[in-house]
Amino acid sequence: MKKIYILAVVVFVGIVGGAFIWKSVIKNPVPVQVEESSMPTSTSTATPSPSMTKQYTSPPPMTINPDKTYTATIVTGKGNMVVTLFAKDTPVTVNNFVFLARAGFYGSTVFHRVMKGFMIQGGDPNGDGTGGPGYRFADESITRDYTRGTIAMANSGPNTNGSQFFIMHADVSLPKQYVIFGTIDASDSASLATLDAIASAPVTDNGMGEDSKPVTPPVLQSIQIKEE
Repeated sequence: MKKIYILAVVVFVGIVGGAFIWKSVIKNPVPVQVEESSMPTSTSTATPSPSMTKQYTSPPPMTINPDKTYTATIVTGKGNMVVTLFAKDTPVTVNNFVFLARAGFYGSTVFHRVMKGFMIQGGDPNGDGTGGPGYRFADESITRDYTRGTIAMANSGPNTNGSQFFIMHADVSLPKQYVIFGTIDASDSASLATLDAIASAPVTDNGMGEDSKPVTPPVLQSIQIKEE
């Protein structure tokens, strides 16, 4: 009887543990992690770290024209990625991204979280997942899927968007909790090659049991915005 009880406990623990791991992978890419920490989450707080030099007290005013086409060229040490922004679908998020890019906020930052076959995450002035622009803004509707080349906002919960974003390295069925605001064209082999190069960077443990911290963080040199 005792052996049966022990076996039942082992089976129960195995089932619960497996369910927890699966839930964690789906709940976190960056982005804002594949363990509860592996979704694209941002751990930015209301009180910025002293290392953040570019901070604002509130989200930027609306300056983009949703009827125009906006393209972002993300210049990195491993090549460029050209992203078409969804200004009409997510004007607030695109306006925020365009504002920060034009202000030079993203210059000389890094992709601090890299998970090959999942996503790459950047946009943090601290370079460790704790930073942001000094404010947060609300989510917009999410109708698309998290497919290869998709760019979306990392967050630490509903309506906590800031500056951190992630780009999907592969198609992953994530819960629609991260605002999708652009994509790399599937035919853009050069941009996808850069994405692959960044996603293939050697990584080590991030201190929380997740192998996602780049040994040599890929540098995001600048983001150039084109308006047509």
